[in-house]
Amino acid sequence: MFAGIKNGRRGCFDARAGRPVKKERAKMQKPSIAIIGAGKVGSALAILLQREGYEVAAVASRTAASAEALAARLNCPALDSRDAAARAGLVFITTPDREIAPVSAQIAAGGGFKPGQIVAHTSGAHAAGELRGVREAGALALSIHPLQSFAELRAAMENLPGSYFALEGDEAAMPVARQVVDDLKGKCFTISAADKPLYHAAACIASNYLVSLMHFATFLYAGFGLGPREAFDALYPLVRGTVANISKVGPTAALTGPVARGDGNTIAGHIRAFKQLDPELRELYGRLGRYTVRVAREKGSITEEQGRELINIFREVDDNE
Repeated sequence: MFAGIKNGRRGCFDARAGRPVKKERAKMQKPSIAIIGAGKVGSALAILLQREGYEVAAVASRTAASAEALAARLNCPALDSRDAAARAGLVFITTPDREIAPVSAQIAAGGGFKPGQIVAHTSGAHAAGELRGVREAGALALSIHPLQSFAELRAAMENLPGSYFALEGDEAAMPVARQVVDDLKGKCFTISAADKPLYHAAACIASNYLVSLMHFATFLYAGFGLGPREAFDALYPLVRGTVANISKVGPTAALTGPVARGDGNTIAGHIRAFKQLDPELRELYGRLGRYTVRVAREKGSITEEQGRELINIFREVDDNE
């Protein structure tokens, strides 16, 4: 297993200091929690943490129906955001990103935050400072982002355990954050607020853009008659095998194909075929290819001269626009 994977063991790594975080000697008392935002992530957190012994003090949501449905499942009250937050030692604001600041500001204005409390949001893109009014009230602010994709509640509940979580925010709140991750059977690392944009961009590349790449590939297969389902079924074993190889040896060593072999003739054939397609698709193929040349050079499977030759072939895409 390559060096980037810690054998699936639980624990937390401080990316800011470049070292593992020592585990606390004994688990602390689990705080009561409130969930503000009864969507997929908030609901999954509430259900899973309740199973681990956390008292769910209250839930709130933009719509009364969603709050009441989750509250009934958890056997707790559904309240407005301010009253729900005031009841808990640990408040999760699991709203859409654009609503984190206004929701937290509204709770703060109503006196829902208090000293000694911890308030966390689950956004990957925003830092803990997005929680308006939290620190001013004497509470601690955190971002606890699960590095995972959630299509629906059941998937969220299945995928959260074992996932990595990125932690950022007030140092005094980190022991509680790490305990939450540990109780979710997850792994974590801490980052700085300044690192959040690139951290989230990388997550988007690995998840969202993978979806786009599969859409791209299945679209090309449609050109010779395969339907979307058939195209996906044909390509999926290849994707699954590639991901398995990456997990074993890492992304650089897992690279195969014409770029890794320095096979310019094959790539030139691809370029000729792409001339019949949308210019944006040709450009995308060329840009992906040029980046892949960097990976092949890092792998050491091609020489610098071969790399330059391949770059020139890929640049024909731009030159012919």
